[in-house]
Amino acid sequence: MDRDEELLRGRVYGTDHDDPHPGPRPGRDYAELVGGPLDGLLLDITGWSAQETAAGAALPTELGRFGAGGRATYAPGAGGRWTWTGDIA
Repeated sequence: MDRDEELLRGRVYGTDHDDPHPGPRPGRDYAELVGGPLDGLLLDITGWSAQETAAGAALPTELGRFGAGGRATYAPGAGGRWTWTGDIA
């Protein structure tokens, strides 16, 4: 695992790299992202409807196949884990 991957582990998706508290916060709901470029990150799904969580997410990332402007797609699975389904432009 390289340094960039280590920095991402245990962080909440979307937090700033210099945030002193990049991890989960009490009272929030999270999905663990599994596989793909965002593997190991937590996605804050607090306030998402059942319909929104069932649809999954296409998350902007520069780490995926398409670089800047690309998105990594994740689908909900068992135990609060969302699995990577691919990258889109």
